[in-house]
Amino acid sequence: MESYGHVIAGEEVASADAATFDSVDPWERAPWATVASGSAQDARRAVEAARTAFDDGPWPRMSAEERGGILHRFADLVVERTAELALADTVDMGKPITESSGHDVPRAARNIRFFADHARLAPAEAFPMPGGQHAFTSYDPVGVVAAISPWNFPLMMASWKIAPALAWGNTVVLKPAEQSPASATILARLALEAGVPPGVLNVVHGFGPDAAGQALTESPEVDRITFTGESATGRTIGRAAATNLTPVSMELGGKGANIVFADADLDRAVEWAVRAVYTNSGQVCLAGSRLYVQREVLDEFVDRLTRAAQALPVGDPKDPATRIGPLSSQEHHGKVMSYLDVATAAGATLHTGGPGEGWTVLPTIVLGAGQRDRVTQEEIFGPVVVVLPFDDEQDAVALANDTRYGLNAMVFTRDLSRAHRVSRALRVGTVWTNCFFVRDLRAPFGGAGDSGVGREGGLYSRDFFTEPKAVVMQIDPDPATQEAAR
Repeated sequence: MESYGHVIAGEEVASADAATFDSVDPWERAPWATVASGSAQDARRAVEAARTAFDDGPWPRMSAEERGGILHRFADLVVERTAELALADTVDMGKPITESSGHDVPRAARNIRFFADHARLAPAEAFPMPGGQHAFTSYDPVGVVAAISPWNFPLMMASWKIAPALAWGNTVVLKPAEQSPASATILARLALEAGVPPGVLNVVHGFGPDAAGQALTESPEVDRITFTGESATGRTIGRAAATNLTPVSMELGGKGANIVFADADLDRAVEWAVRAVYTNSGQVCLAGSRLYVQREVLDEFVDRLTRAAQALPVGDPKDPATRIGPLSSQEHHGKVMSYLDVATAAGATLHTGGPGEGWTVLPTIVLGAGQRDRVTQEEIFGPVVVVLPFDDEQDAVALANDTRYGLNAMVFTRDLSRAHRVSRALRVGTVWTNCFFVRDLRAPFGGAGDSGVGREGGLYSRDFFTEPKAVVMQIDPDPATQEAAR
């Protein structure tokens, strides 16, 4: 089997106690790699390496241009190693290879390049003052960043966290999800090859409670925590961070509403709805898993959506033809299947879909559920969409906002005024109108309610990964001093 260690202070190492765990290929349902299992001791080693690299090393003292050059070489290597990185994520968690190679790896490289350039080009503020003083802002790196990334987009989300942190001069300890560890180690290897100094990017594998993850979030030597994952884990991390007053940025769960008005281009609305709920087998925090369709077009829309869902190829994620692979683990497969049981027990019907081979779930459409049913209110994180009707604009907004989540929503309509009204009324971090998953990396990304705390992207990432400092300088001599000199 393949072997992946921690990367600490520029070296790939085993755990201090030699503990390991297996990474399981969810299609084969068998181990494919052995991974170092980090303890609190390993987390401390990584934090110490990052602390030393920040306090005494060259990285935070380089210019943004110097760091940017190294990060661009890093991105070049990510692109060169597309096949290896894509296969690692596909075998680790079942993502179709066309998604991992065609979307995730290019986007990871783009994240690194964007923040490498953004740190060099971002403006700062100057404040001329009437009393002969001049004030300006300085954005200094904060220190050691603990980055905890999820299993559904292992490489892409790891890059989204480490790229801005590194670009602004911080050092990082990355803990990937235990379900998808391989690409993180490869990423750290490539960073070293690109010239990122030892200790600047460290990787510690393992679990959360009573292990590496808990130790990272509780460490007083960590200056920032960025986390993507489920809301319950986010609450635990928030409590740990509060003890040390460590700032956190957390993108958590979602239950995205996809609103289709009767005047929408139904061909495009169906196409985007399929992507919104079945990409990555539905294992997407942004998934449009609550689909509200105006009653006049409900039957036609469901018919079109059903045919599109049934046409998606299901199978081995290493096959380029596959659109729906297995779910990430046996545990997660059991969770998603339990929601299908919950739905039918509450009186809903599985219009299409249901269990597939092994740990796969076929693209599923649930009809007849209620607005307050668990399948409508809770994050399933699988290829399952609940379709519900609405009557008018006010009804659509009320239903969409009737959730404890607030990550994102979609609106499909040809009416520009309605699109603006509804987008303004939705309590979410991102609204996509007549599209889905289109990103501008300068824009804020994050959620409201149980979907998270804070925003990242562009200047929002800068503000989190730096310590904005006000510098006030006396420009004109003090009048009293001038008079005394005479």
